[in-house]
Amino acid sequence: MSHKIVPLEPHHQDDVWRIEQAAHAFPWSESLIRKEPNKIAANFVLQVGEQVVGYCFGQNVAGEATLLNIAIDPACQGKGYGKILLEGFIDQLSARNAEEIWLEVRASNTRAFQLYEALGFNEINRREGYYPTETGREDALIMTYLIM
Repeated sequence: MSHKIVPLEPHHQDDVWRIEQAAHAFPWSESLIRKEPNKIAANFVLQVGEQVVGYCFGQNVAGEATLLNIAIDPACQGKGYGKILLEGFIDQLSARNAEEIWLEVRASNTRAFQLYEALGFNEINRREGYYPTETGREDALIMTYLIM
């Protein structure tokens, strides 16, 4: 089945909100998910057929892009959609003249870390105690990707 990455539109928000709650132990608020994007926003959904299977929220300011949130529907994980979505995000930002992309990932999220690393992101720093957990706090790994 064919897939496509398209800009996140208001009619995608119910699917995005459902996936956000299912995919994250500490999801964004619904108001953040449904917030009107500003001119620096770079928000996309991954559709397989007509089904939204994942999304990402980002921004691009003066050539420096940030991946703020990315998720694949847990029912669709393990099929390579995360890689497709992340590659699509990189392509979209490259087309918008971004020179680098920054992101933060939970230190415990080894699957995401390995995906980012496999696609060319490099760990450059660590924020101690950045993310909440069930039992306290955990570090954020800061990664960057240079667009050639």
